[in-house]
Amino acid sequence: MNTATITNPIMWADVPDVDVIRVGPIFYMVSTSMHSMPGCPIMKSVNLKDWELVNYVYDTFEDNDAHRLLDGKGIYGKGSWAASLRYKDGVFYVCFSSNDMDRLYIYRTEDIEHGVWERSVIPGLHHDPGLLLDDDNRNYVIYGNGDIRIKELTEDLTALKQGGTDQLLLEGERKDIGLRIEGCHAYKRNGYYYLFFIEWPRTGNQRRRQICYRSSELLGPYQRKIILDDDLGYHNNGVAQGGFVDTPSQDWYAVLFQDHDAVGRVPCVLPVRWENDWPVFGDDDASLRAFETRLPVAEPKPLVISDEFNYETNQLALNWQWNHNPDNSLWSVTERPGYLRIRTGQIADSILRARNTLTQRTEGPSCSAETLLVLSGVQPGDRAGMVALQNEYGTVGIAVDELGQFSVNMCVNDGEGCEEIVESIVFTSQQIYLKIDFNFEDSLDQAKFFYSEDGIAWKKIGRALQMRYTLDHFMGYRIGLFNYATHNAGGYADFDYFHYIRQH
Repeated sequence: MNTATITNPIMWADVPDVDVIRVGPIFYMVSTSMHSMPGCPIMKSVNLKDWELVNYVYDTFEDNDAHRLLDGKGIYGKGSWAASLRYKDGVFYVCFSSNDMDRLYIYRTEDIEHGVWERSVIPGLHHDPGLLLDDDNRNYVIYGNGDIRIKELTEDLTALKQGGTDQLLLEGERKDIGLRIEGCHAYKRNGYYYLFFIEWPRTGNQRRRQICYRSSELLGPYQRKIILDDDLGYHNNGVAQGGFVDTPSQDWYAVLFQDHDAVGRVPCVLPVRWENDWPVFGDDDASLRAFETRLPVAEPKPLVISDEFNYETNQLALNWQWNHNPDNSLWSVTERPGYLRIRTGQIADSILRARNTLTQRTEGPSCSAETLLVLSGVQPGDRAGMVALQNEYGTVGIAVDELGQFSVNMCVNDGEGCEEIVESIVFTSQQIYLKIDFNFEDSLDQAKFFYSEDGIAWKKIGRALQMRYTLDHFMGYRIGLFNYATHNAGGYADFDYFHYIRQH
Protein backbone atom coordinates (compact mmCIF):
# COMPACT_ATOMS: atom_id res chain seq x y z
CA MET A 1 0.00 0.00 0.00
CA ASN A 2 1.24 3.48 -0.86
CA THR A 3 1.66 5.70 2.18
CA ALA A 4 1.75 9.45 2.57
CA THR A 5 4.96 11.45 2.82
CA ILE A 6 4.57 14.61 4.87
CA THR A 7 6.60 17.72 4.01
CA ASN A 8 6.32 20.86 6.15
CA PRO A 9 4.50 23.11 6.09
CA ILE A 10 1.52 20.96 5.12
CA MET A 11 -0.34 24.10 3.99
CA TRP A 12 1.43 27.32 3.05
CA ALA A 13 -1.54 29.43 4.08
CA ASP A 14 -3.02 31.07 7.15
CA VAL A 15 -4.49 28.22 9.21
CA PRO A 16 -3.45 29.18 12.76
CA ASP A 17 -4.13 27.85 16.26
CA VAL A 18 -4.81 24.37 14.95
CA ASP A 19 -6.38 21.65 17.07
CA VAL A 20 -6.73 18.11 15.72
CA ILE A 21 -8.59 15.00 16.85
CA ARG A 22 -9.11 11.56 15.33
CA VAL A 23 -12.41 9.68 15.16
CA GLY A 24 -11.85 6.24 13.68
CA PRO A 25 -9.71 6.65 10.55
CA ILE A 26 -10.62 10.34 10.06
CA PHE A 27 -8.75 13.33 11.47
CA TYR A 28 -10.63 16.59 12.07
CA MET A 29 -9.09 20.01 12.56
CA VAL A 30 -10.36 23.39 13.72
CA SER A 31 -8.51 26.70 13.49
CA THR A 32 -8.85 30.38 14.33
CA SER A 33 -10.84 32.64 11.99
CA MET A 34 -10.92 35.97 13.86
CA HIS A 35 -13.18 38.43 11.97
CA SER A 36 -13.88 36.20 8.96
CA MET A 37 -17.40 34.81 8.61
CA PRO A 38 -18.47 32.02 8.58
CA GLY A 39 -15.97 31.02 11.26
CA CYS A 40 -14.12 28.21 13.00
CA PRO A 41 -13.46 26.17 9.86
CA ILE A 42 -13.63 22.39 10.17
CA MET A 43 -11.28 20.38 7.94
CA LYS A 44 -10.91 16.62 7.60
CA SER A 45 -8.10 14.33 6.48
CA VAL A 46 -7.12 10.66 6.40
CA ASN A 47 -3.37 11.32 6.52
CA LEU A 48 -2.72 14.66 8.31
CA LYS A 49 -1.30 15.97 5.02
CA ASP A 50 -4.22 16.48 2.66
CA TRP A 51 -7.07 18.44 4.23
CA GLU A 52 -10.56 19.19 2.94
CA LEU A 53 -12.73 22.03 4.22
CA VAL A 54 -16.08 20.47 5.19
CA ASN A 55 -17.93 22.80 7.55
CA TYR A 56 -17.90 25.85 9.81
CA VAL A 57 -18.96 25.98 13.42
CA TYR A 58 -21.02 29.15 12.88
CA ASP A 59 -22.15 31.54 10.15
CA THR A 60 -21.82 34.42 12.62
CA PHE A 61 -21.56 34.21 16.40
CA GLU A 62 -22.75 37.70 17.40
CA ASP A 63 -24.76 40.40 15.65
CA ASN A 64 -23.83 43.88 16.80
CA ASP A 65 -22.43 47.08 15.31
CA ALA A 66 -18.80 45.98 15.67
CA HIS A 67 -19.41 42.60 14.03
CA ARG A 68 -21.38 44.35 11.27
CA LEU A 69 -18.58 46.92 10.71
CA LEU A 70 -20.93 49.71 11.75
CA ASP A 71 -18.97 51.09 14.70
CA GLY A 72 -16.04 52.52 12.69
CA LYS A 73 -13.59 49.95 14.07
CA GLY A 74 -14.94 46.43 13.58
CA ILE A 75 -13.50 43.34 15.28
CA TYR A 76 -10.21 43.14 13.40
CA GLY A 77 -7.84 40.86 15.30
CA LYS A 78 -10.62 39.86 17.69
CA GLY A 79 -13.60 37.60 17.04
CA SER A 80 -12.90 33.92 17.70
CA TRP A 81 -9.47 32.92 18.99
CA ALA A 82 -7.74 29.57 19.45
CA ALA A 83 -10.59 27.07 19.29
CA SER A 84 -10.41 23.70 21.06
CA LEU A 85 -11.94 20.61 19.38
CA ARG A 86 -12.90 17.43 21.24
CA TYR A 87 -15.11 14.36 20.74
CA LYS A 88 -16.83 12.14 23.28
CA ASP A 89 -19.74 9.67 23.17
CA GLY A 90 -20.90 10.65 19.70
CA VAL A 91 -20.74 14.42 20.25
CA PHE A 92 -18.20 16.90 18.89
CA TYR A 93 -17.39 19.99 20.95
CA VAL A 94 -15.68 23.24 19.96
CA CYS A 95 -14.95 26.06 22.36
CA PHE A 96 -13.27 29.42 21.92
CA SER A 97 -12.99 32.72 23.72
CA SER A 98 -13.78 36.10 22.17
CA ASN A 99 -11.82 39.14 23.31
CA ASP A 100 -14.31 41.67 22.04
CA MET A 101 -17.30 39.90 23.65
CA ASP A 102 -15.54 38.86 26.90
CA ARG A 103 -17.21 35.46 26.67
CA LEU A 104 -16.45 31.75 26.30
CA TYR A 105 -18.45 29.96 23.60
CA ILE A 106 -19.02 26.20 23.57
CA TYR A 107 -20.61 24.57 20.51
CA ARG A 108 -21.75 20.96 20.06
CA THR A 109 -22.95 18.74 17.20
CA GLU A 110 -23.33 15.05 16.44
CA ASP A 111 -22.45 15.61 12.76
CA ILE A 112 -19.19 17.52 12.43
CA GLU A 113 -19.18 17.52 8.62
CA HIS A 114 -22.76 18.56 7.88
CA GLY A 115 -24.48 19.30 11.16
CA VAL A 116 -25.77 22.48 12.74
CA TRP A 117 -23.95 23.45 15.92
CA GLU A 118 -25.77 24.33 19.15
CA ARG A 119 -24.04 26.91 21.34
CA SER A 120 -23.73 27.83 24.98
CA VAL A 121 -22.23 31.06 26.29
CA ILE A 122 -20.26 31.44 29.52
CA PRO A 123 -19.44 34.99 30.74
CA GLY A 124 -15.84 36.08 31.12
CA LEU A 125 -12.69 35.91 29.03
CA HIS A 126 -11.10 32.46 29.02
CA HIS A 127 -7.89 33.06 27.07
CA ASP A 128 -6.83 30.25 24.70
CA PRO A 129 -9.11 27.62 26.26
CA GLY A 130 -8.37 23.90 26.10
CA LEU A 131 -11.12 21.36 26.75
CA LEU A 132 -10.30 18.29 28.82
CA LEU A 133 -13.02 15.61 28.80
CA ASP A 134 -11.76 13.29 31.51
CA ASP A 135 -12.44 9.56 31.65
CA ASP A 136 -14.41 9.89 34.90
CA ASN A 137 -17.13 11.88 33.05
CA ARG A 138 -15.91 15.17 34.50
CA ASN A 139 -15.18 17.99 32.06
CA TYR A 140 -12.91 21.00 32.35
CA VAL A 141 -11.69 24.07 30.53
CA ILE A 142 -8.06 25.07 31.13
CA TYR A 143 -7.09 28.57 30.06
CA GLY A 144 -4.99 31.65 30.65
CA ASN A 145 -1.73 33.41 29.90
CA GLY A 146 1.12 32.91 32.35
CA ASP A 147 -1.20 32.04 35.22
CA ILE A 148 -3.22 29.03 34.09
CA ARG A 149 -6.63 28.36 35.59
CA ILE A 150 -8.99 25.38 35.49
CA LYS A 151 -12.79 25.42 35.70
CA GLU A 152 -15.12 22.47 35.78
CA LEU A 153 -17.99 22.27 33.28
CA THR A 154 -21.31 20.49 33.52
CA GLU A 155 -21.64 17.00 32.07
CA ASP A 156 -23.20 18.38 28.87
CA LEU A 157 -20.63 21.22 28.67
CA THR A 158 -23.30 23.91 28.58
CA ALA A 159 -22.28 25.82 31.71
CA LEU A 160 -19.87 25.98 34.61
CA LYS A 161 -20.56 23.30 37.19
CA GLN A 162 -21.90 24.71 40.44
CA GLY A 163 -19.45 23.93 43.21
CA GLY A 164 -17.07 22.35 40.71
CA THR A 165 -13.32 22.84 40.44
CA ASP A 166 -12.38 26.49 39.91
CA GLN A 167 -8.81 27.43 40.79
CA LEU A 168 -5.35 28.45 39.73
CA LEU A 169 -3.75 25.34 38.23
CA LEU A 170 -0.15 26.42 37.68
CA GLU A 171 2.05 29.45 37.10
CA GLY A 172 4.33 29.68 34.10
CA GLU A 173 8.00 30.54 34.31
CA ARG A 174 8.81 34.22 34.68
CA LYS A 175 12.61 34.38 34.52
CA ASP A 176 13.87 35.46 31.08
CA ILE A 177 10.44 34.85 29.55
CA GLY A 178 8.72 37.49 27.42
CA LEU A 179 5.44 35.79 26.54
CA ARG A 180 4.57 33.37 29.34
CA ILE A 181 2.74 30.13 28.69
CA GLU A 182 -0.51 30.20 26.70
CA GLY A 183 -2.33 28.22 24.03
CA CYS A 184 -3.37 25.29 26.20
CA HIS A 185 -4.01 21.84 24.72
CA ALA A 186 -4.92 19.26 27.37
CA TYR A 187 -4.77 15.44 27.19
CA LYS A 188 -4.75 12.35 29.32
CA ARG A 189 -2.51 9.45 28.26
CA ASN A 190 -1.14 6.42 30.04
CA GLY A 191 -2.09 7.71 33.48
CA TYR A 192 -0.65 11.21 32.98
CA TYR A 193 -2.27 14.57 32.32
CA TYR A 194 -0.41 16.56 29.66
CA LEU A 195 -0.76 20.31 29.17
CA PHE A 196 0.91 21.76 26.09
CA PHE A 197 1.70 25.47 25.86
CA ILE A 198 3.90 27.92 24.03
CA GLU A 199 6.23 30.47 25.57
CA TRP A 200 8.57 33.09 24.13
CA PRO A 201 11.94 33.40 25.91
CA ARG A 202 14.02 36.58 26.05
CA THR A 203 17.28 34.63 25.89
CA GLY A 204 18.77 31.97 23.62
CA ASN A 205 17.05 31.66 20.24
CA GLN A 206 14.34 34.08 21.39
CA ARG A 207 11.60 32.35 19.42
CA ARG A 208 8.35 30.63 20.32
CA ARG A 209 8.84 27.16 21.67
CA GLN A 210 6.65 24.28 22.79
CA ILE A 211 6.38 23.46 26.49
CA CYS A 212 4.90 20.37 28.14
CA TYR A 213 3.62 20.13 31.72
CA ARG A 214 2.94 16.63 33.04
CA SER A 215 1.32 15.27 36.19
CA SER A 216 -0.27 12.06 37.41
CA GLU A 217 -2.87 14.20 39.18
CA LEU A 218 -5.11 16.68 37.38
CA LEU A 219 -4.53 19.43 39.94
CA GLY A 220 -0.80 18.78 40.10
CA PRO A 221 1.94 19.23 40.98
CA TYR A 222 3.21 19.41 37.39
CA GLN A 223 6.66 18.77 35.93
CA ARG A 224 7.80 21.11 33.14
CA LYS A 225 9.85 20.33 30.04
CA ILE A 226 10.81 22.18 26.84
CA ILE A 227 9.87 19.69 24.13
CA LEU A 228 10.45 21.64 20.91
CA ASP A 229 12.60 24.65 20.07
CA ASP A 230 13.01 24.58 16.28
CA ASP A 231 12.33 26.82 13.28
CA LEU A 232 12.74 24.19 10.51
CA GLY A 233 15.30 26.57 9.00
CA TYR A 234 12.85 29.45 8.53
CA HIS A 235 13.88 32.87 9.87
CA ASN A 236 14.06 31.80 13.52
CA ASN A 237 10.26 31.47 13.57
CA GLY A 238 9.56 28.73 16.09
CA VAL A 239 7.18 25.88 15.27
CA ALA A 240 4.84 25.75 18.26
CA GLN A 241 1.27 25.88 19.60
CA GLY A 242 -0.99 22.99 18.88
CA GLY A 243 -1.66 19.50 20.05
CA PHE A 244 -1.00 15.80 19.64
CA VAL A 245 -2.93 13.03 17.94
CA ASP A 246 -2.46 9.31 17.42
CA THR A 247 -3.17 7.26 14.30
CA PRO A 248 -5.00 3.95 13.85
CA SER A 249 -1.52 2.35 13.76
CA GLN A 250 -0.76 3.99 17.14
CA ASP A 251 1.84 6.34 15.71
CA TRP A 252 1.86 9.82 17.22
CA TYR A 253 2.12 13.24 15.62
CA ALA A 254 2.02 16.84 16.72
CA VAL A 255 0.10 19.39 14.66
CA LEU A 256 1.51 22.86 15.33
CA PHE A 257 1.96 26.07 13.34
CA GLN A 258 4.70 28.50 12.34
CA ASP A 259 4.72 32.21 11.53
CA HIS A 260 5.44 32.76 7.84
CA ASP A 261 5.11 36.53 7.89
CA ALA A 262 2.61 38.11 5.47
CA VAL A 263 0.98 34.89 4.27
CA GLY A 264 0.10 34.11 7.87
CA ARG A 265 0.59 31.24 10.28
CA VAL A 266 1.03 27.90 8.54
CA PRO A 267 0.34 24.42 10.01
CA CYS A 268 3.09 21.82 10.39
CA VAL A 269 2.93 18.12 11.29
CA LEU A 270 5.82 16.57 13.23
CA PRO A 271 6.51 12.95 14.18
CA VAL A 272 6.45 12.15 17.89
CA ARG A 273 7.65 9.21 19.94
CA TRP A 274 7.32 8.66 23.68
CA GLU A 275 10.28 8.18 26.00
CA ASN A 276 9.61 7.72 29.72
CA ASP A 277 6.13 9.08 29.03
CA TRP A 278 7.49 12.35 27.63
CA PRO A 279 6.89 13.32 23.98
CA VAL A 280 10.04 13.51 21.81
CA PHE A 281 10.07 15.10 18.35
CA GLY A 282 11.75 13.24 15.47
CA ASP A 283 15.38 12.15 15.35
CA ASP A 284 16.95 15.28 13.86
CA ASP A 285 16.00 18.49 12.08
CA ALA A 286 15.75 16.76 8.70
CA SER A 287 13.20 14.27 10.05
CA LEU A 288 11.00 17.17 11.10
CA ARG A 289 10.97 18.75 7.65
CA ALA A 290 9.91 15.64 5.71
CA PHE A 291 9.16 12.07 6.74
CA GLU A 292 7.32 8.92 5.76
CA THR A 293 4.13 7.82 7.49
CA ARG A 294 1.98 4.71 7.60
CA LEU A 295 -1.05 6.81 6.68
CA PRO A 296 -2.82 6.38 3.33
CA VAL A 297 -2.28 8.50 0.24
CA ALA A 298 -5.23 10.78 -0.52
CA GLU A 299 -6.36 13.13 -3.25
CA PRO A 300 -5.38 16.73 -2.36
CA LYS A 301 -8.26 19.18 -2.04
CA PRO A 302 -7.69 22.87 -2.79
CA LEU A 303 -7.90 25.32 0.09
CA VAL A 304 -8.30 28.30 -2.26
CA ILE A 305 -10.43 27.82 -5.37
CA SER A 306 -11.36 29.44 -8.65
CA ASP A 307 -15.07 30.16 -8.98
CA GLU A 308 -17.31 30.80 -12.00
CA PHE A 309 -20.20 31.72 -9.67
CA ASN A 310 -22.51 29.21 -11.31
CA TYR A 311 -24.74 28.33 -8.37
CA GLU A 312 -28.31 27.05 -8.41
CA THR A 313 -28.95 28.39 -4.91
CA ASN A 314 -27.70 31.55 -3.24
CA GLN A 315 -24.97 29.77 -1.31
CA LEU A 316 -21.22 30.11 -1.87
CA ALA A 317 -18.50 27.47 -1.75
CA LEU A 318 -17.06 26.87 1.72
CA ASN A 319 -13.71 28.35 0.65
CA TRP A 320 -15.19 31.86 0.72
CA GLN A 321 -15.47 33.95 3.88
CA TRP A 322 -16.81 37.44 4.39
CA ASN A 323 -14.86 40.21 6.10
CA HIS A 324 -17.05 40.57 9.24
CA ASN A 325 -20.77 39.73 9.27
CA PRO A 326 -22.27 40.13 5.81
CA ASP A 327 -25.53 41.83 4.94
CA ASN A 328 -27.07 38.89 3.13
CA SER A 329 -29.69 41.06 1.45
CA LEU A 330 -26.97 42.83 -0.55
CA TRP A 331 -25.20 39.98 -2.34
CA SER A 332 -26.32 37.26 -4.70
CA VAL A 333 -25.02 34.59 -7.07
CA THR A 334 -28.50 33.93 -8.51
CA GLU A 335 -29.83 37.44 -9.24
CA ARG A 336 -27.67 37.46 -12.37
CA PRO A 337 -26.82 33.80 -13.00
CA GLY A 338 -23.10 33.16 -13.41
CA TYR A 339 -22.10 36.35 -11.58
CA LEU A 340 -21.42 37.43 -8.03
CA ARG A 341 -23.44 40.61 -7.52
CA ILE A 342 -22.52 42.85 -4.59
CA ARG A 343 -24.87 45.78 -3.92
CA THR A 344 -23.78 48.78 -1.91
CA GLY A 345 -25.28 49.44 1.50
CA GLN A 346 -23.70 51.38 4.31
CA ILE A 347 -21.33 54.20 3.37
CA ALA A 348 -17.60 53.56 3.88
CA ASP A 349 -14.44 55.61 3.44
CA SER A 350 -12.06 52.70 2.82
CA ILE A 351 -11.97 48.98 2.21
CA LEU A 352 -11.33 48.40 5.94
CA ARG A 353 -14.83 49.65 6.71
CA ALA A 354 -16.53 48.22 3.62
CA ARG A 355 -19.08 45.53 4.36
CA ASN A 356 -19.61 42.44 2.18
CA THR A 357 -16.00 42.09 1.07
CA LEU A 358 -15.74 38.45 0.01
CA THR A 359 -12.37 36.82 0.70
CA GLN A 360 -10.22 33.74 0.41
CA ARG A 361 -6.76 33.01 1.78
CA THR A 362 -3.53 33.60 -0.09
CA GLU A 363 -0.97 30.79 -0.46
CA GLY A 364 2.78 30.53 -0.81
CA PRO A 365 5.23 30.41 -2.34
CA SER A 366 3.32 32.60 -4.80
CA CYS A 367 -0.19 32.91 -6.16
CA SER A 368 -2.29 35.05 -8.45
CA ALA A 369 -5.97 35.98 -8.64
CA GLU A 370 -7.94 37.51 -11.50
CA THR A 371 -11.51 38.70 -11.96
CA LEU A 372 -13.72 40.34 -14.59
CA LEU A 373 -15.74 43.23 -13.17
CA VAL A 374 -18.83 44.45 -15.07
CA LEU A 375 -19.60 48.12 -14.40
CA SER A 376 -23.15 48.62 -15.66
CA GLY A 377 -24.57 48.89 -12.14
CA VAL A 378 -22.05 51.12 -10.39
CA GLN A 379 -23.00 54.69 -9.56
CA PRO A 380 -21.22 57.94 -8.57
CA GLY A 381 -19.09 57.51 -5.44
CA ASP A 382 -18.81 53.72 -5.74
CA ARG A 383 -15.55 51.76 -5.40
CA ALA A 384 -15.35 48.21 -6.74
CA GLY A 385 -12.50 45.83 -7.37
CA MET A 386 -10.00 43.44 -5.80
CA VAL A 387 -8.00 43.77 -2.60
CA ALA A 388 -4.91 42.31 -0.95
CA LEU A 389 -6.45 42.56 2.50
CA GLN A 390 -4.67 43.19 5.77
CA ASN A 391 -4.34 46.47 7.66
CA GLU A 392 -1.66 47.59 5.18
CA TYR A 393 -3.79 46.67 2.19
CA GLY A 394 -3.59 47.30 -1.53
CA THR A 395 -6.55 47.58 -3.91
CA VAL A 396 -7.02 47.74 -7.66
CA GLY A 397 -10.40 48.67 -9.05
CA ILE A 398 -12.81 51.22 -10.43
CA ALA A 399 -13.72 54.52 -8.77
CA VAL A 400 -16.75 56.47 -10.07
CA ASP A 401 -16.67 60.25 -9.73
CA GLU A 402 -19.66 62.53 -9.16
CA LEU A 403 -20.21 62.82 -12.92
CA GLY A 404 -20.30 59.06 -13.36
CA GLN A 405 -16.88 58.89 -15.03
CA PHE A 406 -14.61 55.92 -14.33
CA SER A 407 -11.00 55.72 -13.27
CA VAL A 408 -8.95 52.64 -12.47
CA ASN A 409 -7.16 53.21 -9.17
CA MET A 410 -4.47 51.45 -7.17
CA CYS A 411 -4.82 52.41 -3.51
CA VAL A 412 -3.14 51.60 -0.19
CA ASN A 413 -3.74 52.36 3.47
CA ASP A 414 -2.30 55.80 4.23
CA GLY A 415 -1.39 54.69 7.76
CA GLU A 416 -4.48 56.30 9.29
CA GLY A 417 -7.02 53.81 7.97
CA CYS A 418 -8.00 55.87 4.92
CA GLU A 419 -7.14 55.19 1.32
CA GLU A 420 -4.25 56.84 -0.47
CA ILE A 421 -4.53 56.78 -4.26
CA VAL A 422 -1.12 55.70 -5.57
CA GLU A 423 -2.09 55.89 -9.25
CA SER A 424 -5.32 56.79 -11.07
CA ILE A 425 -5.97 56.32 -14.79
CA VAL A 426 -9.07 57.35 -16.76
CA PHE A 427 -11.05 54.33 -17.89
CA THR A 428 -13.95 54.30 -20.35
CA SER A 429 -14.98 50.67 -20.95
CA GLN A 430 -17.98 49.01 -19.29
CA GLN A 431 -15.96 46.11 -17.94
CA ILE A 432 -12.46 45.67 -16.57
CA TYR A 433 -10.17 42.74 -15.84
CA LEU A 434 -8.25 42.96 -12.55
CA LYS A 435 -5.36 40.90 -11.22
CA ILE A 436 -3.11 40.72 -8.15
CA ASP A 437 0.11 38.69 -8.02
CA PHE A 438 1.39 37.63 -4.58
CA ASN A 439 4.96 36.52 -3.85
CA PHE A 440 5.67 35.04 -0.41
CA GLU A 441 8.85 33.19 -1.36
CA ASP A 442 11.28 33.34 1.57
CA SER A 443 9.10 36.12 3.05
CA LEU A 444 9.63 38.48 0.09
CA ASP A 445 5.97 39.41 0.73
CA GLN A 446 5.17 41.60 -2.26
CA ALA A 447 1.92 42.09 -4.14
CA LYS A 448 1.65 43.64 -7.61
CA PHE A 449 -1.50 45.02 -9.20
CA PHE A 450 -2.71 44.91 -12.79
CA TYR A 451 -5.68 45.75 -14.99
CA SER A 452 -6.68 44.96 -18.56
CA GLU A 453 -9.37 45.86 -21.07
CA ASP A 454 -9.35 42.45 -22.77
CA GLY A 455 -7.90 40.00 -20.25
CA ILE A 456 -4.85 39.46 -22.47
CA ALA A 457 -2.73 42.61 -22.39
CA TRP A 458 -2.13 43.45 -18.73
CA LYS A 459 -1.00 46.86 -17.49
CA LYS A 460 0.75 47.29 -14.17
CA ILE A 461 -0.67 50.03 -11.95
CA GLY A 462 0.57 51.74 -8.81
CA ARG A 463 3.46 50.21 -6.96
CA ALA A 464 4.35 46.89 -5.43
CA LEU A 465 2.80 46.54 -2.00
CA GLN A 466 5.23 45.48 0.71
CA MET A 467 2.94 43.23 2.70
CA ARG A 468 3.30 43.04 6.47
CA TYR A 469 1.60 40.78 8.97
CA THR A 470 0.34 43.10 11.70
CA LEU A 471 -1.29 42.13 14.98
CA ASP A 472 -4.17 44.58 14.63
CA HIS A 473 -5.60 42.14 12.07
CA PHE A 474 -3.77 39.03 13.33
CA MET A 475 -4.40 37.34 10.00
CA GLY A 476 -2.46 36.55 6.84
CA TYR A 477 -3.21 38.47 3.66
CA ARG A 478 -6.46 37.61 1.93
CA ILE A 479 -7.70 38.11 -1.61
CA GLY A 480 -11.00 39.96 -1.62
CA LEU A 481 -13.70 41.14 -4.03
CA PHE A 482 -15.43 44.35 -2.95
CA ASN A 483 -17.97 46.98 -3.83
CA TYR A 484 -18.88 49.85 -1.50
CA ALA A 485 -20.38 53.32 -1.66
CA THR A 486 -18.71 56.50 -0.48
CA HIS A 487 -21.76 58.71 -1.14
CA ASN A 488 -25.08 56.95 -1.74
CA ALA A 489 -26.15 53.32 -1.50
CA GLY A 490 -27.96 51.52 -4.29
CA GLY A 491 -25.35 50.63 -6.90
CA TYR A 492 -24.11 47.15 -7.70
CA ALA A 493 -21.06 45.47 -9.19
CA ASP A 494 -21.05 42.15 -11.03
CA PHE A 495 -18.04 39.82 -10.87
CA ASP A 496 -18.08 37.33 -13.74
CA TYR A 497 -15.53 34.93 -12.26
CA PHE A 498 -12.66 34.51 -9.84
CA HIS A 499 -9.64 32.69 -11.27
CA TYR A 500 -6.89 31.61 -8.92
CA ILE A 501 -3.49 30.05 -9.62
CA ARG A 502 -0.96 28.89 -7.08
CA GLN A 503 2.66 28.47 -8.15
CA HIS A 504 4.13 25.46 -6.30
